[in-house]
Amino acid sequence: MASQKILVIDDSRVIRSRVKEMLPANCEILEAKDGIEGLNLIRQARPNLIMLDFLLPKKSGWEVFQEIQSSGELQATPLVLMSGRREEVTEKIPEPFEYFSFVEKPFEKKELMDAIKDAMGKAKKRPLVSPPSKEVLPHSEPSGTSAAEIKALNEKVEKMQAEIDTLKKQVAQMMNFIKQKFK
Repeated sequence: MASQKILVIDDSRVIRSRVKEMLPANCEILEAKDGIEGLNLIRQARPNLIMLDFLLPKKSGWEVFQEIQSSGELQATPLVLMSGRREEVTEKIPEPFEYFSFVEKPFEKKELMDAIKDAMGKAKKRPLVSPPSKEVLPHSEPSGTSAAEIKALNEKVEKMQAEIDTLKKQVAQMMNFIKQKFK
């Protein structure tokens, strides 16, 4: 982990200090005490690993998580979510956690290191996909794919999303009709 930048986003100074003590000395540890500060550091410092508390002031860990997931560039960054209450995480993100690791607070050094290794493995396996309805950036083009092909695919995705929305609306209308017939 030589010259790795690790960002620890947690409102607890005790947790930030404890994580810093547990990590190898040759890592550069960046700290943020809230979600806004954390996002700013993510954009400025481009850390190699993000450790994110789920409950944060100013901008919640859930909101920070969503921003990371919606950015094609940041999706590949290994992520460890931390929380003292796993159920708060699983309310918003169902298990199994496919693209990030989770460690429950309080944790020991071995648990933290296992979560980091797991997050790094998951990040390597993650397919780099831009979220639907967002343009694919030219720098993330797969080799051999032209901008015109990507634009055509994005247009198809938008059209399909519109069709899905229409179908959902029709299903809701049918359900209301059926409910009225059974009254």
